[in-house]
Amino acid sequence: MVLMYFIEGFSFTFDDVLPDIENDLECIHIANNNKTYTYEDLYKESGYLVMEEAHPCLFEMDIENPDQLPLD
Repeated sequence: MVLMYFIEGFSFTFDDVLPDIENDLECIHIANNNKTYTYEDLYKESGYLVMEEAHPCLFEMDIENPDQLPLD
């Protein structure tokens, strides 16, 4: 289980969740009801954002909610 980051519906990176969240039954239920992403999915979607110069980790952008971006 990971915390996925999206921009305009495209996934671009993820963070591992903390162990206490990973074992939380409510979080497990939420995760099980969401799409499963593979590394290939992330590579394709992230690659598309790079081609469009819209990847927030690589290009400077005006973002509505920068507080929700990954720290790195």
